[in-house]
Amino acid sequence: AAGADVVLLAVPVAATGAVLGEIRPVLGAHTLCMDVGSTKLDVVAAARASLGDRLAAFVPAHPIAGGERAGVEHSDAGLFKRRQVILTPLEQNPPALRHRARELWQAVGATVLEMEAAAHDDAFAAVSHLPHLLAYAYFEAVAAQPDAADLLALAGPGFRDFTRIAAGEPTMWRDILLANRERVLRHGQQLRASLERLEALLREGDADALHERLRAVSRQRSAWRMRGTSD
Repeated sequence: AAGADVVLLAVPVAATGAVLGEIRPVLGAHTLCMDVGSTKLDVVAAARASLGDRLAAFVPAHPIAGGERAGVEHSDAGLFKRRQVILTPLEQNPPALRHRARELWQAVGATVLEMEAAAHDDAFAAVSHLPHLLAYAYFEAVAAQPDAADLLALAGPGFRDFTRIAAGEPTMWRDILLANRERVLRHGQQLRASLERLEALLREGDADALHERLRAVSRQRSAWRMRGTSD
C-alpha cells in the first residue's frame, strides 16, 4: 500500500479492521482507500477504530457484482460493467475524495449510488444476505437426505440456478451473515410468514387461492429488472 494512489480492500469483512490498522501508517495524504465489503456498519466501525487521523481517506464501497467462484483464476475484466456500486461516505471524507471514488467506479463501467450505511445493510439483508443463507440451507437439506445422490443426479437447471450461490466462499459469507445477523433474522421472519401462507394453501388444497397467489408473484417477478440490465 505504500505509495499507492488507490488502495482497495478485498477481504472478509471481519478482517477489515486488522488490515486497515496495518496499512494506516503508509496511507499517503492523498490516498483513496476503499473496501468492497457486503456490510457497511461494521466496516465503518472498524475504520473508525483503526484509521485514526487517516479516517478521511476511507470511502466505504460495495460493488453489486461478483460470483460464487473465488480466486484470481476466475477474475473478470468486465465484472463491474452495468453493475451498481454503493458508496456509504463518511462525514470526514472531503468532497474531492468522494468524487474520485465515484469516478473510479464509473471508469470501470459501474453506476454509482450513495446510501447511509444502516439503510444499505437493511436493504442487502433482504436482497442478498438472506438469499445466500437460504441457498445454503436448501442445498444442505437436500444433500442430508439418505437418497441425496439419487436426488442430485436428477436435479436440473432450476435446482442449479437456485443453489448456485451456495458455492460461495464460506469465510466471506460467515462474516457477512454474522455482521448483519439482526437484519437477516428480521427479514427471515418475513420469509417464514410468506412460506407459511403458501403452505396453508397447500394443506387446504385450495387450488384457486394458490393459483392467484402464484400468479401475483409471477407477475411481480416478470416485471422486475435488475438496474442497468434487461435481465
